[in-house]
Amino acid sequence: MADTATSLDTTPLHGVHNELDARMMAFGGFEMPVQYTSIIEEHMAVRNDAGLFDVSHMGEVLIQGDGALDFVQHIVTNDASNLYDGRAMYTVMCTPEGGIIDDGIVYRRAEDHFMMVLNAANTERDLNWMRSHNSMDATLHDISDETALIALQGPEALGIAQPFLDQDLDDLKFYHFWERDGGTFLECDQALISRTGYTGEPGLELYVPAEAAEHVWNALLEAGHDRGLKPAGLGARDTLRLEAGLCLHGNDITEETNPYEAGLGWLVKLDKGEFIGRAALQEIHERGPERQLIGFVATERGIPRHNNIIKSDSGDVVGTVTSGTQSPVLDTGIGLGYVPNNPEYTDEGTHLQVSSQRRSFEVRVAEPPFHTD
Repeated sequence: MADTATSLDTTPLHGVHNELDARMMAFGGFEMPVQYTSIIEEHMAVRNDAGLFDVSHMGEVLIQGDGALDFVQHIVTNDASNLYDGRAMYTVMCTPEGGIIDDGIVYRRAEDHFMMVLNAANTERDLNWMRSHNSMDATLHDISDETALIALQGPEALGIAQPFLDQDLDDLKFYHFWERDGGTFLECDQALISRTGYTGEPGLELYVPAEAAEHVWNALLEAGHDRGLKPAGLGARDTLRLEAGLCLHGNDITEETNPYEAGLGWLVKLDKGEFIGRAALQEIHERGPERQLIGFVATERGIPRHNNIIKSDSGDVVGTVTSGTQSPVLDTGIGLGYVPNNPEYTDEGTHLQVSSQRRSFEVRVAEPPFHTD
């Protein structure tokens, strides 16, 4: 729904965020809550108890018809033929040169019915790309405006949602989902309950009709009150995903990066048949990527920031920071960035420097997730 005052879109939960006095910001063309209380408080709630996120800015596209599977196989790198009803997969779409157009999740709802979830800022561009490569005559239907997406994340998440479901959530495996209709989940006409998330914690992502969003949000907040559930904004979502070492499109992965250098080679199934970018990715796979995305932890005071320079221990410029923050769990700086694919810079424990215009500080190459022992 359009917000004419700001020219930004708003989610179905915009009124709720205002009632909660959330600090709002522009993100992906939407006015979104960045925090309700503090980023650290919301971050730690998710790590220790649970957090509730409005991520309704994400795009959802239905892919249907006899050519649905062939179309999905054509546009993504992962192998959708391994999916079955109730199974989802993480994947990327690539250019013919192997650059990452977007990353997202594909859900198989039926043999001829898939749903693909796209990043908010990329939805329109992704849809145009998909339509321009739809030689299989699959039916594409953008349901983003009519769909709300609420993420319930944290150690207490499944326990909070359990009373609203008729099956044991312990039976819902990672990257699997259930569908409910007829009001059987919080009175929603239909709902998709997905065992996925972007925080490094157990949790669910709930796709519900836009008109049901406020009811679902409020019911979950009330149910989770005694379990430490707190509303959480995009600020905590970013620090959580970075502690977990999860990539953000537009920062860590772009059309200028390929899956192999981003550590996402496991998403590329070269043996599944032809797909967009396959030839280029085959060549990169055979020769090896020229650079590699590394994780690192600061060993002295300093917070890495996007576009900071990465230097070798001797002071030579070797790369660039793509994401960085202060880890609430570690209470030190953490980040991701690209360096040459050379053990001299990529081996765990290697000491490098991160440099801004103001100062430099030492970091140590580390394998995410950063927040776990």
